[in-house]
Amino acid sequence: MGNLGWQEILLIAVVILILFGARKIPEFMRGLGKGMREFNDAKNNVRNELEEGMNEKDQRAKSSVNTASQEPTTKS
Repeated sequence: MGNLGWQEILLIAVVILILFGARKIPEFMRGLGKGMREFNDAKNNVRNELEEGMNEKDQRAKSSVNTASQEPTTKS
C-alpha cells in the first residue's frame, strides 16, 4: 500500500459526499470518532491488564527469592 496523495483524498471525499450527502457526514464522523475512542479505550485496558499481570508475576518471583534467602539454616 502506498501513501495517499491529495488527489486520492479528494476523490475519497467526493465519493463520501455523494454516497452520504452533506447532512449525514457529521453524523458519520461522530460515529467514526466514537468507534475509534472505544477501540483505543479497549486497547489501553488490555495493555494495562497485561502490565499488571507482568508486575504481579515479577513481585511473586522476587518474594519467593527473598523468602528462600531468608529461611534459617539449621546447624548440625
